[in-house]
Amino acid sequence: MQIDALTALQQATPVKTEKTPGVGQTLNFGDVLAQALDKLNQVQGSADELAGKFIAGGITDLHQVTIAMQEAKLSMQLAVEVRNKIVEAYQEISRMQI
Repeated sequence: MQIDALTALQQATPVKTEKTPGVGQTLNFGDVLAQALDKLNQVQGSADELAGKFIAGGITDLHQVTIAMQEAKLSMQLAVEVRNKIVEAYQEISRMQI
């Protein structure tokens, strides 16, 4: 495992949370995960809405629709990969000998 691969993750935009942890407070993993899934749902909904408007003739700019669809596709691929890593980590922990 290379440490260089982690620098891209560290430079990535962190998930914005409405709750800012104060002194003695920590972010709940479930809350962060729920916010990320909400963001994914918003991106997917936005892409669907733009595609519907394009089909109905409300939008004539195909590039805008294509970009939104690709963003939704990449967001979904990222979510699936994160899910796969979480499942893999869970399986690895469950195989540990106590």
